[in-house]
Amino acid sequence: MNKLTAFLTATAFLTASLLALLPASATFAGEGFWPPSNLPVAQLQHFGFTPSQQWTDHVQLASVRLAGGCSGSFVSADGLVLSNHHCVVDCLEGLSSPTRNLMAHFFYAAKRQEELKCPAMEVEQLVQTTNVTDTVDRATDNQSGAAYTAARRAVGSRLETQCAGAQSAQWRCEVVSLYHGGQYWLYKYRRYQDVRLVFVPSQATSFFGGYPDNFNYPRYDYDVSIVRVYVDGKPARTPDYFPVSAQGPAAGELVFSSGNPGATERNDTIAQLEALRYPILPDELQYLTHYEGLLQAFSARSESDARIAQGDLFFVDNSIKGLDGELQALNDQQQFSRKQADEAQLRAKIDADPVLRSQYGDAWDRIAEAEKVRLAMSLPVQMIVGQEGFSAQLFDIAFTIVLGAHERTLPDTQRFDDYRAASLPLLEEQLFSPAPVYPDYDAVRLRSSMTTLGNLMGWDAPICQQLFATASPEEVAERAVRGTRLADVGVRRSLWTAGEAAVAASRDPMIVLAREVLPYYLMYRRMYEDEVTSPIEANTTRIARARFALFGTSIYPDATFTERLSYGVVSGWLEAGKQVAPFTTVAGLYEHARDYAPVALSEAWLAARSQLNPATPVNFVTTNDIVGGNSGSPVIDRDGRLVGLMFDGNLPSLGGAFWYDGALNRAVAVDSAIILAALEHVYHADPLVKELTAGG
Repeated sequence: MNKLTAFLTATAFLTASLLALLPASATFAGEGFWPPSNLPVAQLQHFGFTPSQQWTDHVQLASVRLAGGCSGSFVSADGLVLSNHHCVVDCLEGLSSPTRNLMAHFFYAAKRQEELKCPAMEVEQLVQTTNVTDTVDRATDNQSGAAYTAARRAVGSRLETQCAGAQSAQWRCEVVSLYHGGQYWLYKYRRYQDVRLVFVPSQATSFFGGYPDNFNYPRYDYDVSIVRVYVDGKPARTPDYFPVSAQGPAAGELVFSSGNPGATERNDTIAQLEALRYPILPDELQYLTHYEGLLQAFSARSESDARIAQGDLFFVDNSIKGLDGELQALNDQQQFSRKQADEAQLRAKIDADPVLRSQYGDAWDRIAEAEKVRLAMSLPVQMIVGQEGFSAQLFDIAFTIVLGAHERTLPDTQRFDDYRAASLPLLEEQLFSPAPVYPDYDAVRLRSSMTTLGNLMGWDAPICQQLFATASPEEVAERAVRGTRLADVGVRRSLWTAGEAAVAASRDPMIVLAREVLPYYLMYRRMYEDEVTSPIEANTTRIARARFALFGTSIYPDATFTERLSYGVVSGWLEAGKQVAPFTTVAGLYEHARDYAPVALSEAWLAARSQLNPATPVNFVTTNDIVGGNSGSPVIDRDGRLVGLMFDGNLPSLGGAFWYDGALNRAVAVDSAIILAALEHVYHADPLVKELTAGG
């Protein structure tokens, strides 16, 4: 996720489902992101299944969140975690070198002492949830603008600090807004920071078919990774886990996905969706397309440079296709008209009730006003707060140190969320990561991004006058990258520990550059929070409470990168008058393969062809409701056996950010049958197969 997307995700406050006006029984089978505290029991009973509290608790504890933006699950009693290959790219890049390319080749640790510790990777297990709505409401009642921001930040800091106590290295707590402020929950996570790589295929295998097949179907991907979490130098004991099924699911079978969907806008107002449709998504696509070209040019320089940029290029390409799909969905006038009708219907219901009208009637207009402000400041927010004008790892490091020195002088209740005490252990783990830094790569990216900053902001903009008063962006970038010592973890740690005075006195050119950017960052971030985020949050909370007054928790909340359960059935769909089959097979994989990328099979897969049953399923599709962040989610059956691994969706599912279409939306998973078969016959990892199937 690029920085602007991460910032907007962190400051956006999402609302309930698009179909909230309908009773739950009228929603599509499979629709919804259901929190553990509110599973759709009535809908599941139609399938002859009623989840017990024991089942729900087990699923919650066996599911995990990867701090970098993915999901996963425990799959053995000794801390094995199953997720996607693309969810551990940072780990693979951090462990790679000119003599070991973990992106290009598969890795398997046959013995535990061979497992490789991932730099700066964290796995989080949700262990406790507490409803704190009343506490948050009392703290923020009758507040608006900057006062609302301050009150919301203060109560969140207090609750999270009390929750983690003196053990923030072991526990992570966060206040989660559900139903767009209709409810607030305090989530407590067990943190695992010692994460070691056990198995990954090559990227060519995990992303077989490449960009052309991405978000399409049929697929033949082995998008799998296995890591192990350790505590005190020993594999963690994880009694709640999903044993891996050798059979996989059957067509029409009820299945569940437990993961952390990242962000949806299913109940954004029309004003918000129109701003996304133009100019927010087109602007972001334009930026990503430019960045893609830059990365491709860098990759073409040498094999080593291609390895360095490989992970970034994968995520940029994936983002371009994903955002383009979202834009196409927003331009679907039939769906958009339905969204407009839903909003009009809800507003009519509220206007018809004098009490509801007085409490909530003007909320949509207030949001529309805030959207106008958002668009007016979108460019500096994108370039400075989202830091698209400063794309370089060394600048990221410097700015974290500079902003962290400033924030840590403030009371915890006044800090930005990512610098509060509860967030510092993860931030410090990332800051002090021993993963390699590549100055040449940073110099290319920083030169380009700062030139773009000047071109878009204008060379007379105050920040450009400050940064480029005596030197061009190219010269400033080159001087900062070549002169900095921040590639040395010891230097970073020394500056971070020494605090604000040492950072202010530092003559490191990258620190100097970050110090010059800081006042503009603080100004625009605070303006954005006070004039955009706060009124949008406050008024979407009012809309959510109006819905609550009408429907209560029979509706599901939008995704917030927190634990959710989705349910569905294994099923294909009708496309252009033709039925798409739910499964692909090993036979289809070899038929689809060629002797050139991106559909070339590795030597290991070619050698194993005679050992693999041609009928073994490779990928399958379900009606489960998933979005970004669900990557790596386990697909389980009603008995808690893992039958698949979510890794993607089809093209219609990209509209799932805004609505769910049960006729077309499909989630794509790796079948558990091929997970085990390939481990045995392609990678000869029999001990791993034995551990994964124990308890099943």
